[in-house]
Amino acid sequence: MRARFAIFAGIAVAIAVLMPAGALADAAFQQWLQTQWPAAQQLGVSRATFDNATRGLEPDLSLPDLAIPGRPEKAPPGQAEFVQTPGQYLREATFDRLATRGRQLAAQYREPLARIEKEFGVPGNVVLAIWARETDYGGYQLPLDAIRTLATQAYVGKRAAFFQNEFLHALKMLQDGVPRADMRSSWGGALGLTQFLPSEFYKYGVDFDGDGRADIFHSVPDALASAAKQLAGKGWQKGERWAYEVRAPQNADCTLGVPDVTMPTGEWLKRGFVPANSRTLSAAEQAIPASLLQPEGSYGPSFLTPKNYYVIKDYNFSDLYVLFVGHLSDRIAGAKAFETPWSQNAQLKTKDVETMQQRLTSLGIYKDKIDGKAGMLTRAALGQYQKSNGLKVDCWPTAAVLEHMRR
Repeated sequence: MRARFAIFAGIAVAIAVLMPAGALADAAFQQWLQTQWPAAQQLGVSRATFDNATRGLEPDLSLPDLAIPGRPEKAPPGQAEFVQTPGQYLREATFDRLATRGRQLAAQYREPLARIEKEFGVPGNVVLAIWARETDYGGYQLPLDAIRTLATQAYVGKRAAFFQNEFLHALKMLQDGVPRADMRSSWGGALGLTQFLPSEFYKYGVDFDGDGRADIFHSVPDALASAAKQLAGKGWQKGERWAYEVRAPQNADCTLGVPDVTMPTGEWLKRGFVPANSRTLSAAEQAIPASLLQPEGSYGPSFLTPKNYYVIKDYNFSDLYVLFVGHLSDRIAGAKAFETPWSQNAQLKTKDVETMQQRLTSLGIYKDKIDGKAGMLTRAALGQYQKSNGLKVDCWPTAAVLEHMRR
């Protein structure tokens, strides 16, 4: 199947190269669509379903992340998780609103949430928080037709092979009875109340309300159970927290804030990290391995992050996303706000962070993607640079450090 996908992707690229920019004709797109039929048929899609889904379909060339020869790149819209500071993204007013609604929904769906936790080991407040972050508890209406979106991304997207698989599974969803009207998505093709890619729907979709079908679009029990099954499938540890907010000691080394540096939570406490809000950790909790997370370097709150933090991160790779979901889940359960406030530090522009990453890479300090995102590995590498050059070590990218690199 993968070899067939690769052949089809090559056909798509060849068609795109032969067409002049701005003239990716309907005929060429339709020709590419027909190359998808054999793989769709292997997934059980009937010819009638395939023809109904693709008849008259046109590519949506307004989408971001496309690779169209002769046309300047249109970057993806700046995801809030990657372009905002923690203080901008993690707003107290937002948590208040969503936690209040979340407690109402926790009471409304008490029975299915209890069954979800019993079956999958994931607390109800965690999947409620995912629902809140993804679609505002269903209040946000996804703007795009998923079939058109996924077909376009599979045709001329930068990740064509990835989206080709999702497009084919979206066709399978139609074959299996999902109404076309329900197939609304973001520009990345995610669907439903808790934002599932079509292939994930087939891997994790759950019929939890007993009506004979997994409905992630309208059934709250199905959508939340599916999200829980996905977290469980990614390694969720039953009975453990997603993270612990802590106060860092004055001599804390922010360069240790990477996933590879782990030690028992109790060892971090011995090194001077103090649980926030007077929390007392049991012996079992202190035995759990965790790493250090400082989203603003030495500024703002610090966290000790066990396995479940990275399970949520596998759902969405952004640290701010995980912090939002994790903290909201705590707030739904009645917890207080972050003890340490977020700073007012500015966020460097993406191109400036890219420049910083390139310099750190050339020095052999940074060995990850050049993506303009100041994630854990970028912050730790920056801290190493600051150490080596006698600068204040705070692991936070600033214009002053960037200027020092340029000199």
